[in-house]
Amino acid sequence: MLLVSLELHMSILVVGSVAFDSVKTPFGEAKDILGGSASYFSIAASFFAPVNLVAVVGDDFPNEHVDLFHRFCVDTRGLQKLPGKTFRWKGEYGFALNEAKTLDTQLNVFESFRPEIPLGYRNCEYVFLGNIDPVLQRQVLAQVNRPKFVACDTMNYWIDHRLEELRKTLALVQILIINDAEARMLTGESNLTKAARTICALGPKILVVKKGEYGVSMYADGSIFGAPAFPLEDVFDPTGAGDSFAGGFVGYLAKVGRLDGETLRKAVIYGSIMASFNVEDFSLQRMKRLKHSEIQERYLQFKVLTHFEADQSFHA
Repeated sequence: MLLVSLELHMSILVVGSVAFDSVKTPFGEAKDILGGSASYFSIAASFFAPVNLVAVVGDDFPNEHVDLFHRFCVDTRGLQKLPGKTFRWKGEYGFALNEAKTLDTQLNVFESFRPEIPLGYRNCEYVFLGNIDPVLQRQVLAQVNRPKFVACDTMNYWIDHRLEELRKTLALVQILIINDAEARMLTGESNLTKAARTICALGPKILVVKKGEYGVSMYADGSIFGAPAFPLEDVFDPTGAGDSFAGGFVGYLAKVGRLDGETLRKAVIYGSIMASFNVEDFSLQRMKRLKHSEIQERYLQFKVLTHFEADQSFHA
């Protein structure tokens, strides 16, 4: 009974997309692979805490993918299966690997997605709102019971086309996780520190800005924390890196159950670690092979990478 209570206390609710991706990079190509923001987030977060998934797929979605979620203790009672085809995305990366060129998008059943939160999920203390319409994000929040914190993602499309609705959503969340281009677009500020101040005034008290190969910056309570991207020799597919980061970040916060400065900094590192593993193969192939011991080993490597002692050679 204690174990069940603990899992409920730690559980994360994620609402987002589950999709089929077709991806081409300079290092290979993969077609009709499992993708979508909620897929990457769920698997990454599951290494830290139980995950409850809310998304929609078509009747072409194979049971093997559902089985994968179950293997990682992701609860799929909120995964709706509707007549029609699953959301599909096709993209291509150049050698820089910093941005995908979208070749094709087929929303299919995702176009009419209306999140319905199962009763068993409504007391989750941690909520992550994936990259969906901000109106839908608020509909999710209307169905949950006083979570401990809410984190969310967004993208340039919603900033361009739903800015006022997005502002209403941001007023209700504690953590915003976006990339540097989105932070600048949202605020009209070229300087990220100024952009962070503007965004935090909209509602979120914690802003995490992903900068791809240049790492990540976090702004919280007037303080700034930065971490580099983990140096890798082999990067095959950056698709889902940001969602894997969010999974590691939110997953660790849910595991620890605190939002103090030290915990938030460790969460940034764990998020960066999960993203670094994700890019080492297509889709969730690397995550399928990942072991907890590898995560801890890379955490220690991160500590060595970023650690330095105070310099006492300069005195007033």
